[in-house]
Amino acid sequence: MADPSTYRPAPGEIPVDPGVYRFRDRDGRVIYVGKAKSLRPRLSSYFQDLAALHPRTATMVTTAASVEWTVVSTEVEALQLEYSWIKEFDPRFNVKYRDDKSYPYLAVTLGEEFPRAQVLRGAKRKGTRYFGPYAHAWAIRETLDLMLRVFPMRTCSSGVFKRAGQVGRPCLLGYIDKCSAPCVGRVTPEEHRAIAEDFCDFMAGNTTKFVRRLERRMKEASAELAFEDAARLRDDIGALNRALEKSAVVLGDGTDADVFALADDELEAAVQVFHVRGGRVRGQRGWVAEKDAETVPEIVEHLLQQVYGAETGDGVPREVLVPVLPPDMDAVVEWLSGLRGSQVQVRVPQRGDKRTLMETVRRNAEQSLARHKLARAGDLTARSQALQELQESLELPDAPLRIECFDVSHVQGTQVVASMVVFEDGLARKSEYRRFIVRGPRGAENGGPQVDDTAAMREVLTRRFQRYLEERDTSSDLELGPDDVADGAPGRVDPETGRPKRFAYPPNLVVVDGGLPQVNAASAALGDLGIDDVAVVGLAKRLEEVWVPGQDFPVILPRTSEGLYLLQRVRDEAHRFAITFHRQRRSKAMTSSALDGIPGLGDAKRKALLRHFGSVKKVRAASLAELQEVPGIGPALAGTLAAQLSQEGTPAPAVNLMTGEVMDDNEEQRRD
Repeated sequence: MADPSTYRPAPGEIPVDPGVYRFRDRDGRVIYVGKAKSLRPRLSSYFQDLAALHPRTATMVTTAASVEWTVVSTEVEALQLEYSWIKEFDPRFNVKYRDDKSYPYLAVTLGEEFPRAQVLRGAKRKGTRYFGPYAHAWAIRETLDLMLRVFPMRTCSSGVFKRAGQVGRPCLLGYIDKCSAPCVGRVTPEEHRAIAEDFCDFMAGNTTKFVRRLERRMKEASAELAFEDAARLRDDIGALNRALEKSAVVLGDGTDADVFALADDELEAAVQVFHVRGGRVRGQRGWVAEKDAETVPEIVEHLLQQVYGAETGDGVPREVLVPVLPPDMDAVVEWLSGLRGSQVQVRVPQRGDKRTLMETVRRNAEQSLARHKLARAGDLTARSQALQELQESLELPDAPLRIECFDVSHVQGTQVVASMVVFEDGLARKSEYRRFIVRGPRGAENGGPQVDDTAAMREVLTRRFQRYLEERDTSSDLELGPDDVADGAPGRVDPETGRPKRFAYPPNLVVVDGGLPQVNAASAALGDLGIDDVAVVGLAKRLEEVWVPGQDFPVILPRTSEGLYLLQRVRDEAHRFAITFHRQRRSKAMTSSALDGIPGLGDAKRKALLRHFGSVKKVRAASLAELQEVPGIGPALAGTLAAQLSQEGTPAPAVNLMTGEVMDDNEEQRRD
């Protein structure tokens, strides 16, 4: 624990201009990012008496070892830079006032020749129109099923679309008139795009003209005695009305707005947001976040920053309704307007329908916080108790704030892999997870019949901590080897750029899945590297015994122990992660083709070959001249391909099972 006075800058050194500051720990990792209208008073507030600071802030300044700042010209630039750095460094002490769940959207891929309606999650793609977010994917599919009756646009995947065009028959939706079947030419690309654009207009809130259009056509069909057409149009109107009923009108003026509300206590804040488009609630989100010393206006500012930071265009509505105004109101409005490309209004509703809707959102937030407190009551206490129990039971000098667990997975010595999972403060930190392909000496890559679990564990621990020593002692950014597969963003910091790197933060405790042999192997790996300040334990599955290196008897934790429960969670997560990676590699190995592993033939060229010839069999039968017709295949690579595939196609020689000798053709014929 550092003394803040050891790195406190002199007050005269800190400028009074607006800017963004970063606190770093002793390993150089950014642990907090903040902004200020004036840097001097803001930074000085962190170096007062620790007793006067919020507990979270006090922990941050004692964890930090240095502070640095960057001066900017305006508050808007400070807002943008703060968001960029928080997104880049993922600082541990910055509160995330939004959840990391991937909400489903109803998306229309207008960038394609034949636009497609589908459910999408994750990052938004260019050329795609989004509606939502929705709470559940089934709600999107229900709405889409109703809408396809009136707007029969494509919903199939590219593979299904292409296959239908090849065979000349549409899918089931094309036969039941829920798709206009552009795959077989029933409509032109222009006609299908018009259907998709009408669908987008309806979903954007322009509903009245479509209902009136259908009503007019229904009356015309009835007047012409085309009663079957009139009945179909009547059913279409009913489908539109049912779709509209699923999102009731809340604002009569057809407003596009996002309505935010908060409910907080001393420790946490619950956030709810209703997305209103065309006067109707199109989506809802809610989450609970920890609080620090920030006031509610500051929370609102960071909430808007994190929710809209990655949005552009229509992703930012014309109006944002909040419970209180952010402190840097003008900067926030200017920033949001820049993201949207037009003026955005941020305000607190005072009366009327918008105030009523705000109250509804607030009640949802209060109920969410109450449910969260009931479900998570004692969770923070339990985590603290678990870390304290582990420190006392294992006689550790400090509480194990960072725990890394390793597990090995294989099937009879084939596709040997290992996993590393990380828990910080008792919670999983998935961005720090890592996966390893075990190289040997008895790995499947070397043809060994079985794997030695202890050797595999020793190899993985050696590789992980070798990287730690290398990255600790050098400022160059070393890349992972070909067998080290990262799962998520890197977790190390380059001293030049401050960007994360891999494997450089040592754990307080290493947990291995297994008993005394695995623990001794892990301890030996650390000993060979000269690392003596990292504790190692093993958790055996059968009796849940905790093994310590060099001891003949395990440490027995009570079944009700929070420390044992934490070790079990860490071990089970490592096992799940290893099993998942092993299954991926095993599946890939089972579906690999003869083109895999040919020198100079990457994924793009392999796909080009298969696209050109249609199958590996036809590639094998092709001449050198035909191979060179494929883009990217030159004379040298074509020769390599022909040589490799000719070896693949050569039948294996017959072997006498009694003597193990290769038989000639005459001997093989006599055997037959």
